[in-house]
Amino acid sequence: MAKRYIIRVANTDLNGEKNIVFALRKVTGVGTMFANALCYAAGIDPNAKAGDISEAEEKQLNELIKQPKIGGIPEWMLNRQKDPETGETSHLSAADVKFFRENDIKQMRKIKSYKGQRHAVGLPVRGQRTKSNFRKHRKKQVSKKVRV
Repeated sequence: MAKRYIIRVANTDLNGEKNIVFALRKVTGVGTMFANALCYAAGIDPNAKAGDISEAEEKQLNELIKQPKIGGIPEWMLNRQKDPETGETSHLSAADVKFFRENDIKQMRKIKSYKGQRHAVGLPVRGQRTKSNFRKHRKKQVSKKVRV
């Protein structure tokens, strides 16, 4: 089989010249640990080049990204634990990550939680100090008078 320079996994183009673990990181919602677990569950060598995997293995990776529980990936690796609406643990990838993140922030703003208020004002949410960082609207310096 000829080497492919671009493969398509989870609606994302991956570089076929990289190792499969590092190429999978380009998919939104997939990090190094999760990519390693995907390779292990699919039976793919993590050091293999992405362009060298077969189409059957590519299809298997797509299915595992959509439903990682069927591959035996532990729940603590999934990125949507105890969903506030359903209470289930699932894994989001691609466009779902952005959509659910925006909805979570909208919900926090709506119930006027502390985190929601910080998001609304544009300040740091996770307790960072703001004395020296996060200064967005700097005033212009007053120019000195030119002496004649």
